[in-house]
Amino acid sequence: MSKTNQTTRFHKLHVKGTPVVLYNAWDAGSAQAIVEAGSKVIATSSWAIAAAQGYKDGEEIPLDFVERIIAKITESVDVPVSVDIEGGYSDDKAVLAKNVTRLLDLGIVGVNFEDRVVKGSGLYSIEQQAGRIAVIRSAAAKKGIDLFINARTDLFLGRKFDSDKSIREALDRAKAYADAGASGFFIPGLTDAKLIGRICDGVELPVNVMVMDGVPTNQNLSKLGVARISYGPGSYIEAMEAVTKSAAKVLS
Repeated sequence: MSKTNQTTRFHKLHVKGTPVVLYNAWDAGSAQAIVEAGSKVIATSSWAIAAAQGYKDGEEIPLDFVERIIAKITESVDVPVSVDIEGGYSDDKAVLAKNVTRLLDLGIVGVNFEDRVVKGSGLYSIEQQAGRIAVIRSAAAKKGIDLFINARTDLFLGRKFDSDKSIREALDRAKAYADAGASGFFIPGLTDAKLIGRICDGVELPVNVMVMDGVPTNQNLSKLGVARISYGPGSYIEAMEAVTKSAAKVLS
């Protein structure tokens, strides 16, 4: 399948109320297994890629190491591949553009890009992150690729938040990110059905929810208008639990 066809296919899979389900991969072997199970696309988890190589999440694994892993994934499967690039491994826009361009050269069609300041604290301002998204969109346009930029907000993940205030900010961020060139809006950490519904109702972009404790069932997420459901590090965690259980049985 040509890269243009893969990109178009990936975009078209994001349908409000009929979500694409992504069981996230962390290397070529896991990607192949997921495709064999019937997945039409592959998306990576930064947490899982890092953990599988003995690193912590948060851009601790070197980017060139990540690139080698992604290269093997795109070589190993003939489906669209989206990559979790965390914060792009740089605050410098020129470096960010170069980092994304190298990944585009490996054959990816999508990225997850978060607004958390990975090597600092808090989130980038709406204006700062919109500017960073625009840099990625420009880098992709120069390569002639309609990259699916899944703009992730960390307003909800691992932190206490005021529901009304945070939802309003999330909606503001979604609009600004869309105007800057984002293709989707990712809200990991949000588990309340009513709040997820408010995001889906108030955002034009396809909304991505991550499966975790407390998140509604996939069927209910569909009814709320979610367009993308991802499993994040859950797939890797389940795989390692299975390895541990099997090893314990053999070694006992």
